[in-house]
Amino acid sequence: MHPSSKHAAVRIADFGMDTITLAGPLEAKLAAVRAAGFGQIMLAARDIVGHPHGVEAAVAAVKASGLRVTGFQVLRDFEGLSGHLHGYKVDIAKQMIAMAGASGAKVLLACSSTSQHASGDLAAIARDLRKLAMLAVPHQIKVAYEGLSWGRHINEVHQAWAAVQQADCPNLGLGIDSYHQFATGTPLYALDDIDPAKIFLVQLSDFMWQETRTEQERIDTARHFRVFPGEGVHSDALAALVTRLDAMGYRGDYSFEVFNDDYQQLPLPAVAARAHDSAVWLAEGVLRRSLPLPGQSRLRRAT
Repeated sequence: MHPSSKHAAVRIADFGMDTITLAGPLEAKLAAVRAAGFGQIMLAARDIVGHPHGVEAAVAAVKASGLRVTGFQVLRDFEGLSGHLHGYKVDIAKQMIAMAGASGAKVLLACSSTSQHASGDLAAIARDLRKLAMLAVPHQIKVAYEGLSWGRHINEVHQAWAAVQQADCPNLGLGIDSYHQFATGTPLYALDDIDPAKIFLVQLSDFMWQETRTEQERIDTARHFRVFPGEGVHSDALAALVTRLDAMGYRGDYSFEVFNDDYQQLPLPAVAARAHDSAVWLAEGVLRRSLPLPGQSRLRRAT
């Protein structure tokens, strides 16, 4: 059965792709994702601002594709700043929120700060996240705060959750990324105290080695060497993560955030097909509780 058939689309309805995985112009990315049977797309700001015919043309292309926008990424290094640096990032945030709203996104992803100028004071971080969330309210956008595994002060999911709890805004929640969970070795029980209704986005990927031994290796792996779920060496851990989230009651979107230099050199349909296989494995194998056999690393295409 062709992956774009109705049956395949239903089975992978909770899964989508990030545009950052694919090479080429925005319209080609959207067409490849749609043809592979996906119904949603996670947009990167550079796809919108980098369109040769401008932001309005990019937004029109997204809307014409028929794909639902999973979210918009990414606001970096926002929280914990003061003075003119804080004012600068507030201005950037306003523009990011406006673009997210124009593109049809309901979620803006914000990553924990890596700036050496950012305070680690939890009250200051929560105050800034609260301000960010309030800026997004008029646009009916939720903010998903994600702990980067190389974040300066917040680099694990339970730390991000503590900041979200202290900020206490209805439209502020968590973004969870499997890569960062595995890179820091954060145990699954760190998720136990999180309200699943406050998880606004889950991004999934794997990688080809067991651990990242230095911060630079962690960054390089994240930005260049991720693979789709089921293609790397953390398949069991990834299946356990998705199963845990499902058992907690998470019913939101999963998006494949796969930064991979090799995939940037492959035809779009080939990369989208790999993503489709991954979605089928997760939707039918993991979430339907029929786990793959031990050692079964290659994914089966639906027939």
